[in-house]
Amino acid sequence: MRQDLAPEALPLALAEVHRDTPVGEPVSWSVRWPHGDDALVDVVAGAGFADVRLAGEGIRHVGAVRARTLPDTVGPGMHLLVCGLNPSLHAADAGVGFVTASNRFWRAAIDGGLATRPRDPWDALRSHGMGMTDLVKRATRRADELSPAEYRTGLERVERLCAWLQPGAVLCVGLAGWRAAVDRRADVGIQGRTLGGRPVYVMPSTSGLNARTSIDDLVAHLRAALALARSVG
Repeated sequence: MRQDLAPEALPLALAEVHRDTPVGEPVSWSVRWPHGDDALVDVVAGAGFADVRLAGEGIRHVGAVRARTLPDTVGPGMHLLVCGLNPSLHAADAGVGFVTASNRFWRAAIDGGLATRPRDPWDALRSHGMGMTDLVKRATRRADELSPAEYRTGLERVERLCAWLQPGAVLCVGLAGWRAAVDRRADVGIQGRTLGGRPVYVMPSTSGLNARTSIDDLVAHLRAALALARSVG
């Protein structure tokens, strides 16, 4: 990895390392990083690595282990940062969020103008400014295996990410995480709290288990979130 990489380009560069590294394999690299150790650990953890170790001054030497999770696909200039609850084991192994055939996220994202290619977060970021992360990086079989404390800790990381990269808006997919971390009475729509100064929209789960929410409703929520992002610039 280039040591002179711009800090804002580091998350996506690390996501590429994550994509090419088997689960459990140690990795190391050196990078110039001006923002402090905690911020660097955030970026490395967001890219899907665990057991992060830092050394050196100026040029930081980083060691970590590739975790069984998804990497953030984020960068400067995002119109919308999509934040899932956490990766399923299937998604973590496939390397793509919302990957199961029954999950309607990608169909709704394409119909809503947030993506062109299904199950391709890299193209969604490059072509449409749609970044992707998760409230909690730990992959599980079901989201109800997560604790409120994990959601709150994860929300703090996402808030720091938003304060740094300043997406137009944040879209949280699924009410459970927001209710656990912020407001147990929250409903879908624009929220009263921002993340890193950026507005937040919460939409229903796109899982096929949420049959009461139609694909048309999901598309409408995605378009509303995108309109929010465009309205604030």
